[in-house]
Amino acid sequence: MVNYSIKRARQSAGKTNDDYFVGFVEGEGMFYIGIVSSKETKSGWQVIYFFKVSQNPIGKLVLENLRQRLNCGYIKQNSKTDKTDRSLALVVRNFSDLETKVLPFFRNKLIIKKKSFENFEKVLFLVKQGKHLKKEGLSKIIDLAYAMNTGKRKLTKEYILNHFVN
Repeated sequence: MVNYSIKRARQSAGKTNDDYFVGFVEGEGMFYIGIVSSKETKSGWQVIYFFKVSQNPIGKLVLENLRQRLNCGYIKQNSKTDKTDRSLALVVRNFSDLETKVLPFFRNKLIIKKKSFENFEKVLFLVKQGKHLKKEGLSKIIDLAYAMNTGKRKLTKEYILNHFVN
């Protein structure tokens, strides 16, 4: 019975429509912007950006099909530190892929993650313009990034800007 279910899922996988993927990402996905200290940048800070969607191992086929549909990204273990977390994640970090594949795919389609997506898109636009290299631009990026997630950030905006190297 299990083999039949897997076989049937694989047959229908090619028929998965974009609305299914959008709904899947609404529940299991994230558009992430982080600001981390960096010894390799002049300012001392680096903007990190990625799209990620996670799923239990049984749903690996869905991740593979979304990766194929977007034509980018890679599938990995969701957590390196939590040995009990067996989930997998599709991750897209490449700027060009985010800009030309991920953004167009989700633009004007999300409801729950709409605001996070819009902020993510604005940050990528600012990064593309090089605004993240100046204190004023980084300040805008921090505001957008910190408005995206309800989780607590490790560093305050004030701390980052006070330690920005001109």
